[in-house]
Amino acid sequence: MEATQSRWHRRKDARPAEILEAALTVFAEKGFAAARMEDISRRAGVTKGTIYLYFDSKEALFKALIRQSISPAIAGAKEQVNNFRGPAGDLLRLVLTRIGHFIATSDRVVLPKIIVAEAGNFPELARFYRNEIIAQGLGLLTGLIARGVTSGEFRAVDPGHVARISIAPLLLAAFWRTSFAQFDDEPYDHAGMIETHIDLLLAGLSAGG
Repeated sequence: MEATQSRWHRRKDARPAEILEAALTVFAEKGFAAARMEDISRRAGVTKGTIYLYFDSKEALFKALIRQSISPAIAGAKEQVNNFRGPAGDLLRLVLTRIGHFIATSDRVVLPKIIVAEAGNFPELARFYRNEIIAQGLGLLTGLIARGVTSGEFRAVDPGHVARISIAPLLLAAFWRTSFAQFDDEPYDHAGMIETHIDLLLAGLSAGG
């Protein structure tokens, strides 16, 4: 009896993660608007009522998926920035490589595409993503680049502009993976493209270049 109860508790504890995995698959296949809670519950192998025990709406489920999927990556990058004591260029390479690895390998990369596609019909989701993810990421990169300008390692540039320029090719890689990669004759080397972007960016920022 105790073993049965233990398995039940383990199963109950695992349900939110299982529901989020199912939601990711359904949102990726159907988009946000067309996805139904019934589709997610069927994919997760639970009743629709079970989902509502953990998430009170489809919007809450999507926001939880973003927090579970992308927020930890930004938190990890912030910790890396706070603990790093070397040159700003080395730090920028580390951070962009970290973000690039996520974009080139994670199945969560479909989430920004969904936000862009659905922003017009669901502005609250777009606002949430803007505040929770984009603002945090741009703030991190802006501060990092400002550090390099202040130290004299980088040229006197606008850190906010460079932060957006830094991330733009990575977003292109994300949208390519989720929209066009299926039509490529052979898999594109996203990691190589990201590395090339970082090399060119650092060369352009260098105060001695």
